[in-house]
Amino acid sequence: MAVFDTPEEAFGILRPICVQLTKTQTVETVEQLQAQLQAVSDSALQQLQQYILFPLRFALKTPGPKRERLIQSVVECLTFVLSSTCVKEQELLQELFSELSACLYSPNSQKPATVSEELKLAVIQGLSTLMHSAYGDIIVTFYEPSMLPRLGFAVSLLLGLAEQEKSKQIKIAALKCLQVLLLQCECDDHPRSLDDLEQKQLGDLFAAFLPGISTALTRVITGDFKQGHTIVVCSLQIFHRTVGFIMADEQLRSISTVQEKPAVEHRVAKLMVHREADWVKNTGDKLTILLKKIIEGVSVHPHWKVRLELVELVEALLLKCTQSLVESAGPLLQALVGLLNDESPDVQARSHKVLRHFADQKVVVGNRAFADILAEHLHSLATSLPRLMNSQDDQGKFSTLSLLLGYLKLLGPKVNFVLNSVAHLQRLSKALIQVLELDVADIKIVEERRWNSDHLSTSSKTSTSRPWTQFQRRYFRFFTDERVFLLLRQVCQLLGFYGNLYLLVDHFLELYHESVVYRNQAAMVLNELVVGAAGLEVENLHEKHIKTSPEELSKVVTSILEEYTSQENWHLVTCVEAEEMGEELTMQQSGLQAITSGSSTCQVTSFPAFSKPSPTICSMNSNIWQICIQLEGIGHFAHALGADFRLLLTSALYPVLEKAGDHTLLISQAATSAMVDICLACGYDSLQHLINQNSDYLVNGISLNLRHLALHPHTPKVLEVMLQNSDASLLPLVADVVQDVLATLDQFYDKRAASFVGVLHALLAALAQWFPDTGDLGQPQAQSVGEKRSHLSPRPAALEKGLEKSTTAEDIEQFLLNYLKEKDVADGNVSGCDNEEEEQSDPPTVDKNDTVPDVEPPQPVQIQIAADVMERCIHLLSDKNLKIRLKVLSTLGGKCGDFLRSRFCKDVLPKLAGSLVTQATVSARAGPVYSHTLAFKLQLAVLQGLGPLCEKLDLGEGDLNKVADACLIYLSAKQPVKLQEAARRVFFHLMKVDPDSTWFLLNELYCPEQLTPPHPSLHPVQLRGAGGQQNPYTANVLLLLQELQ
Repeated sequence: MAVFDTPEEAFGILRPICVQLTKTQTVETVEQLQAQLQAVSDSALQQLQQYILFPLRFALKTPGPKRERLIQSVVECLTFVLSSTCVKEQELLQELFSELSACLYSPNSQKPATVSEELKLAVIQGLSTLMHSAYGDIIVTFYEPSMLPRLGFAVSLLLGLAEQEKSKQIKIAALKCLQVLLLQCECDDHPRSLDDLEQKQLGDLFAAFLPGISTALTRVITGDFKQGHTIVVCSLQIFHRTVGFIMADEQLRSISTVQEKPAVEHRVAKLMVHREADWVKNTGDKLTILLKKIIEGVSVHPHWKVRLELVELVEALLLKCTQSLVESAGPLLQALVGLLNDESPDVQARSHKVLRHFADQKVVVGNRAFADILAEHLHSLATSLPRLMNSQDDQGKFSTLSLLLGYLKLLGPKVNFVLNSVAHLQRLSKALIQVLELDVADIKIVEERRWNSDHLSTSSKTSTSRPWTQFQRRYFRFFTDERVFLLLRQVCQLLGFYGNLYLLVDHFLELYHESVVYRNQAAMVLNELVVGAAGLEVENLHEKHIKTSPEELSKVVTSILEEYTSQENWHLVTCVEAEEMGEELTMQQSGLQAITSGSSTCQVTSFPAFSKPSPTICSMNSNIWQICIQLEGIGHFAHALGADFRLLLTSALYPVLEKAGDHTLLISQAATSAMVDICLACGYDSLQHLINQNSDYLVNGISLNLRHLALHPHTPKVLEVMLQNSDASLLPLVADVVQDVLATLDQFYDKRAASFVGVLHALLAALAQWFPDTGDLGQPQAQSVGEKRSHLSPRPAALEKGLEKSTTAEDIEQFLLNYLKEKDVADGNVSGCDNEEEEQSDPPTVDKNDTVPDVEPPQPVQIQIAADVMERCIHLLSDKNLKIRLKVLSTLGGKCGDFLRSRFCKDVLPKLAGSLVTQATVSARAGPVYSHTLAFKLQLAVLQGLGPLCEKLDLGEGDLNKVADACLIYLSAKQPVKLQEAARRVFFHLMKVDPDSTWFLLNELYCPEQLTPPHPSLHPVQLRGAGGQQNPYTANVLLLLQELQ
């Protein structure tokens, strides 16, 4: 709190120090004065203001060199006085302004004087405090023509500091002081607003500074990003406020054509600017150049606050200077539209708000309406879009597409004026098709296969967390940034929402037919057009726009769906397996369009029908992606139509199920996703519910297509998927179809065995799952795979307990009875066995009036089907195709147990073991390319199948030794990694069947620790692997032993 509240008391304490400062100007004296001022109240200081300022001003004006530290102390003390008082005299304000500015004057250079940063900062703060201390109207009278030279010097001084100084603190302080000097300060010290005349006078005065201010600030704004966002934001504020004030249409309309002569000397009058029409045009043209530079640099600035200030700049200039900055309207609108899709939500929201404000105010730039300018810019952008998409990098594409998206949002339904132009529609579509071209050179796409036959999904409810807009990861030729793909999708959706849907669909379907090169891209566009037309995730900025009706959308979807699922577009070559390749080539009657590898990309060639060319990696990858994109489209169509899509299930569900059973991983995944989408859209609880509710016409389609299998070779896959994802309620419907399948298999035994084996496997697996409690057989459910033995039915409880207690005669008798029963079951003699048991246990009472028929009651349907399937499988064991033999073994081994063991051990196992041993030496010496050969894939398939078969068939010790001996060599580190992993899995299964023998065998290869006898009387065990010396098998053996423990 101040000690001296009255002027008299304050004068008494301050007079000695002021006199001393007038005599001798030293830093210590100034600091003493400032310390005394701290104890004086503001009211007393106000009355003694000029008395206190005199010695300080005298110290600044004293001729001769002065120390910087002294000047700094004087300026800081003077600033303290001004911050506590008001300047009420115009002359004092002008003199103090000049004296402070002169502290940084350099007579030999136009740049600020080379002084310390502390002094520069003190002078800047002093000038800012001085302007804030001006009282009442004195601040307005300060800006008179006579002050023009001094104001100009201060403005150039501050601009020089903002542009050239390295210190961020000085830069920011200089810009803030410039704002105060140009009356742009937002503080409460200058509350009175200026009237029209005062604004005009200030505009005339500031117009002289506009070239220097605008050019210097442009250099600051477009400078290095490292200078910090605060400096750029402040510079943008000063730029658009200064330009918006001087070039305001309201002011310029009141400017007379004849310049009034100011009452100042001739030297100052020459500095005055007359803002007449020619000056406005010339200045506007120069400002357009500067604005383009600013927009180019700021629109890609990494900090969101800078981009947000760019939105403020555009709003200020387009609202205030629509006539004076006509040429700048285009770049300014373009910048604003480009920021509609900014990554920052704040920038996006502000851009939307400003554009809505423009639309509500019906802003007119020059003599053209706002919408007309947008349409003209969209025309121009559509014309240059193909060139831009071909030449720009990812960031450039992102900016260009953001601009295109913004124009579409703003124009809304008026976008049809552009689309109705054939030339512009062709250019727009060409750009979209070009930029969406996929990179199909990766061999992994065609290599990734689906080996298992698990359920597609337990329930659609479990997949609701997956957004339906999620896409399979895909790679494009001309960009890698995911944001570009997102923008392309949004562009297509907006075209579908606002544009003429029939026109767009017809145009892109024409491109879809035109060439295989355009097909994938056109399909992606068509999918998004439908999503957009349905209004899914589309922000409608035009409330009067009426979106496409459900009836029209359903018609469009039907036409696209028919195109997608046609024979030539649905059944494409996606693998090099002989059977499937032959099927696809046979079905494509119009000729095969394949893609062959060129020098740098994939070239399109057309092969005549029946020439059966070998498909290339590029062609198969392209076909895989085409099917995946079309499947994604079906999922999108389901969401677009909602419950109305149920009407299209008769034509859509069968093809999707067909692809869900495809062995290509990407296609299977896409089909599964499409089915989940259909479930969610049509209100089905799960995939099982979807299949069961539509099983009648699915089964009917399967039955009809089996009669023309050459035209519909993928029919078995549909039945396979249905069996894998349904329940026992499906059996009555498919019973007849299963007989058709078996009859067709008999007919096409040599040609299509591979596709039917999968159905047989799925059928037996489904029967085992649907009828776990086989009451008809009097047998409980089969043991789990994890148990040591894997018979069709478990041993009796008494025999199981016999492992813990001594076996009795009754146990042995019961075991033999169960064995005979199992044998009868295997031979198909089920009913007789059941009848005998029933007769022994509970003799029925027969009514005398009843007549006992001679015909035995029929077997249950599932038993009949299982027996028929096993009959075919036994014949297929002698097939020439190794994959078919392995599949049959897996099918029978998993479901039949003892039924197959002897046949497998006698005929199959020796050949498999011999093949593994022979090929092991080749794979051990092979390089990385070997993993792409057929021999490697056969080795891998055999190793992957052997383990489960050994466990399911419960092989004996001798046969297990054959398997272990054949697989041991694959535990060597010299083998390919995938073969080592497959061999380890074989031994995992062997551990479950015979852990002791497996442990002994592994320790014979490598024994990690010395085995000590439990008693001295026992001889030590010497294993061949106990030497402690590592070998190529060490790593894998250690892994297996750890698992065994």
